Amino acid sequence: MFKHAQLESVKAWVGDPAHGALPLHARIQRAIRQLILDGALDAGRPLPASRALAKSLGVSRDTVESAYIQLHAEGFIERRVGSGSFVSERAQRLPRPGARPRPVAQPAPLRLSQRGASMYKGGGLRDFLVPRPFAPGVPETRNFPLQTWERLERQVLKEYGTQALLHSPPQGMEPLRRAIADYVNLERGARATPERVLILTSSQQALTLCATVLLDAGERIFIEDPAYHGARKAFDAAGLECVPVPLDADGMQVERLRAARHPAKAVFLTPSHQFPTGATLALERRLALIEWARQHQAWIIEDDYDSEFHYAGKPTACVQGLDAHERTVYIGTFTKSLFPGLRIGFMVLPSQLVAPMTAARTLLDGHSAPIPQLTLARFMEGGHFGAHVRTMRAVYAERLAILERLVRKHLADFLEPRTPIGGMQMPCLLRCDIPERAVIDAARRAGIDLLGLTALHASSAPRGGFLMGFAAYAPGELEIAVKKLADVFRALSR
Repeated sequence: MFKHAQLESVKAWVGDPAHGALPLHARIQRAIRQLILDGALDAGRPLPASRALAKSLGVSRDTVESAYIQLHAEGFIERRVGSGSFVSERAQRLPRPGARPRPVAQPAPLRLSQRGASMYKGGGLRDFLVPRPFAPGVPETRNFPLQTWERLERQVLKEYGTQALLHSPPQGMEPLRRAIADYVNLERGARATPERVLILTSSQQALTLCATVLLDAGERIFIEDPAYHGARKAFDAAGLECVPVPLDADGMQVERLRAARHPAKAVFLTPSHQFPTGATLALERRLALIEWARQHQAWIIEDDYDSEFHYAGKPTACVQGLDAHERTVYIGTFTKSLFPGLRIGFMVLPSQLVAPMTAARTLLDGHSAPIPQLTLARFMEGGHFGAHVRTMRAVYAERLAILERLVRKHLADFLEPRTPIGGMQMPCLLRCDIPERAVIDAARRAGIDLLGLTALHASSAPRGGFLMGFAAYAPGELEIAVKKLADVFRALSR
């Protein structure tokens, strides 16, 4: 039976306001369980009859009985007909406070697959979750027309009702596929039909699908040098051999592909606005690239990640629209043009790849949520997407000009800006001997995020520098951050 101290302990546990959210029977059950775990109730010790304990605690017998039933189900007590309830013999094997701990066996070495080990070693892909200057690729979300989005979402729910709560087809909702095809045909000069559009959660998912569906482990893929780190990590994780191809002012040196001794099965590039240099692939090189893919029956993976934001002249039409041989996979995303939380990207596929890519997608996450897809379709069909992009294009162009001016004014001794004609970030090269890594670490401590350029290169020994995002930061925020970064540089140069 309970001693007085044990009964008082149960009463105290049950009456503790911190446990008030639990039902009464659960409080009693956990109080007795804690006495067993603490060693206050030894194995074989009888528990009070449910009627007697109920009277002592001032509760109903059914409440105590429910607590005992749960303790028995968890193995803490045994119940014998005609004898009562007892602390389980298994409770002797539970650790006791003050007992000498058993020697802890050394854990076995972690064994992962080669692919798992490669992904773990690569550190994954870290998004900038909070938009701190100068995180690249982060859009301005404070100006987003939330009321319009909310109104369209209500329309979707009213029209579709509970149908909108079901699974989406794995290829995506037809209204959104139609809206995307119309948009990329008009704005990017693509050759798209709704039947060739695959809706995904992100461009990163698209890259993973390309790496695993189009190539086998050990096969070669040409990539830009420097290259988008998310693409390289996706290809590395799939066991592909990434072959870097240098750039110049006209983008990837496509003639290197034709001259390569060992051809590759695919090429990845960002031709409209190269990441991170901002170069645009020249037209003659686009045509040469398409001819190379035709001759070798290779795939072109075109990542058109932020082509909506072009600040000088008209943006160049996408490679996919020039490719009459259907060798190009076109990747787009709404993460940058709208907002990251939307989690909608897409691919425009050659017709023969639609079925295999869709099947492979079902093994990753099945489908994208229908309600955001249908809302986005209406957002695009109603002209709101185009209007928002035009507004943000003007905002971002102004912020780019301001960032360039501030860098030249406050960081001229440390950084050389390379002003792009589009995009959401500006490359800046180091013009001092301070190590790139030291600046990144010190800037982070000061509340500033920088993406180093060195790690984006594969074969060359580049000049250090940073990719400085400007899209998500108002002029005053940019000025404060640039002055903070100047203080970081001055502190490191002492």
